[in-house]
Amino acid sequence: MQNREEILTAVKEIMVEMFEIEEDAITPEARLYQDLDFDSIDAVDMIVRLKEITGKSVKPEDFKTARTIGDVVEAVFKMLNG
Repeated sequence: MQNREEILTAVKEIMVEMFEIEEDAITPEARLYQDLDFDSIDAVDMIVRLKEITGKSVKPEDFKTARTIGDVVEAVFKMLNG
């Protein structure tokens, strides 16, 4: 995963596979909690999965401010390229 588009694709795959969210609903503007019915347990599960995929240490605090799919993509991008 080198760019934001690849990260978005990976996030979509995780959300469809793990949380059975419709792929069409997963857009950069989609709000995690309001639009996608995400909760804090789901967020932890997704962070664990991202760690497995990236091989990088994922700090939950990096994702605390994430409110949209775009925020998650940006957090992963910074993590990979920071």
